Amino acid sequence: MKISFITQQTGLPQAAVHQTIQLLEEGATIPFIARYRKDRVGGIDEVAIMAIADALQDFNQLEDRRQSILKSLADLEVTDAVLLEKIHNCTLLAELEDLYLPYKPKRKTRATLARELGLEPLAKMLMAQRLADPIYAAQNFVSSQVPEPEDALNGACDILAEWMQEHPYARKQLRKIFEREAIISSKVVKAKMEAAATYQQYFDFQEPLKRCPSHRFLALMRGKEAGLLQVKISVDGDKALDLLHQIFIKGKTACTPYLELATKEAWKRLLEPALETEFRNAAKIKSDLAAIEVFAQNLKQLLLAPPLGQMRVLGIDPGFQSGCKCVCLDAQGQLLHNETVYPFKSKDDANRAANKISQLVATYKIDAIAIGNGTAGRETADFIERIRFQSDVKAFVVNEDGASIYSASAVARKEFPNYDVTVRGAVSIGRRLMDPLSELVKIEPKSIGVGQYQHDVNQNLLQEKLDRVVMHAVNAVGVNVNTASEHLLTYVSGLGPSLAAKIVAHRDSSGPFQQRTDLLSVKGLGAKAFQQSAGFLRIPDSINPLDNSAVHPEHYTIAAKMARDLKLQVADLIGNPQTIAQITVEPYLTEDFGKLAFNDLLDELRRPGRDPRKAVQAFRFAEGIREIKDLHVGMVLPGLISNITNFGAFVDIGLKEKGLVHISQLSNTYVSDPLQVVKLQQQVRVKVLEIDVPRKRIALSMKDVSDQ
Repeated sequence: MKISFITQQTGLPQAAVHQTIQLLEEGATIPFIARYRKDRVGGIDEVAIMAIADALQDFNQLEDRRQSILKSLADLEVTDAVLLEKIHNCTLLAELEDLYLPYKPKRKTRATLARELGLEPLAKMLMAQRLADPIYAAQNFVSSQVPEPEDALNGACDILAEWMQEHPYARKQLRKIFEREAIISSKVVKAKMEAAATYQQYFDFQEPLKRCPSHRFLALMRGKEAGLLQVKISVDGDKALDLLHQIFIKGKTACTPYLELATKEAWKRLLEPALETEFRNAAKIKSDLAAIEVFAQNLKQLLLAPPLGQMRVLGIDPGFQSGCKCVCLDAQGQLLHNETVYPFKSKDDANRAANKISQLVATYKIDAIAIGNGTAGRETADFIERIRFQSDVKAFVVNEDGASIYSASAVARKEFPNYDVTVRGAVSIGRRLMDPLSELVKIEPKSIGVGQYQHDVNQNLLQEKLDRVVMHAVNAVGVNVNTASEHLLTYVSGLGPSLAAKIVAHRDSSGPFQQRTDLLSVKGLGAKAFQQSAGFLRIPDSINPLDNSAVHPEHYTIAAKMARDLKLQVADLIGNPQTIAQITVEPYLTEDFGKLAFNDLLDELRRPGRDPRKAVQAFRFAEGIREIKDLHVGMVLPGLISNITNFGAFVDIGLKEKGLVHISQLSNTYVSDPLQVVKLQQQVRVKVLEIDVPRKRIALSMKDVSDQ
């Protein structure tokens, strides 16, 4: 059942699903499978492998619940063969719960109280719909606790309502109505209209639930949780009651009025609120996943942003009254010097600041300047632009989101125990220019400042998905095991926090690793961890040149055989595309080394250790635009994509306020997903459509501006 369940859920080939599950259950990581087991899994990519891993998790949760239900039924001595077979074959959690619902332990309900009064036989008579005179029949159930026949009939109806609520087929058919026709609606809480001003568009709102996009649903839920909006998910009650009548009422008899009463009770008191909750929870999960996916894509782009590389950098954390904190970093990102300059207090202070920065650039042989894009960032960039340096020094504005989180973190305190948060923040800005990935992994992903509604979604799911993104980025780039921080090593395939700490401790005590096999001398790092991690770890000065590539050690012998067959050394093959072109696949294929692995090996030999990231580019905002009041409608400006959501993209045009390019304004053609059109930190040109100064909102367009 496992393979068929996951195949159906993912739509992927059964053979690929089977092999991927086997590898995952053997402890293989997603990056390892995607990079080094392509032939075994049929060449499916990392996204497909993640989908299989998620579906496997869903199946395991379903199976755990199935076994729990079967145990509970066994304890209750339920032996209904048809029921047990349905439970064994069920592939939907909701339907599994429906089958179990009649046997599930309950708190005291109106139906249980009626049963305690001995009214269940009367309920069975009514359900059979063969009583000629229900009131006469009910007289047999009159007692001191049930004084009148009508009281007995009302109690029996409570039991009927619960039976109807627990009926699997009825629940299934009502779900279909909800799936097709459910409406989500909202109204403002009248006593809180002023506080709810942000939610004005939802004061009297409704739309089909199935068409409600994730960002709108999450906004509605946020308003509801804040007590500002009343939100309801509903369907046509008459249609629901008609359905229940069709299922439970066989024709017009003396019992019909009581069955109609029971169906109304079942719907209004039990089924409608239960299904509303179920569909609200399902919509929340769906919206969470959509929001998390947007966040994940943004994070991936941010982590894989172009690096400057190993150059000497002056990092500046700008400030007006508090001054600009400056740090000088060597090519490995180590702090050499720090001090504060005050370019915005007076003309004399500005001159002293310019002289000091010129001196720092010359003294520490600075190659580039990284300027944080927060408060005073734009003014600091202009100030640096006016300085005439003796050497060619380029200045870059760096996104500093999350730098303050890092500077106050335990990771930063451990790195710089003798410096305050301002120095740590400036170091983070400088290092982000050199290698965004290595620096950003030190910050909790949800604090980086990209995505939508990240604080409203399931936090455990968010953390799990974002950790995967970070792992993908780290392993796509590769890690120098002799210079990587403990935090960066944590995300390498097969390692984790414990082994990362042990690698750093071993490196500190025994010196740099000379070759990949030295990793096996790290306490606790066994053959499995080595297999999963080795291909993603680099040792630039190793005696084996393949140790500085993505060639996995298990393929070293094949690379060596290729070199021998050409009467060369392995080093002579590396970076030699003309020679590599002579190698044919057939002599090297084995059961464990297929054509996809062969192509990957040759590609890596052609360009060993290649970085998938592009080169960093400098960027300048438009002159003369400092405040929102400097804008006018129709103006065309350069900008940087700073965030992407389901409803559009936010653009940094050099102001404190970011402008929004709505999804309808991203392109002249229809756009269903902004991520297909724009990327984070992409340089774009935008036209100002609307300026709302009081609300500090700027509407932008990317239509027909590319050539302006």
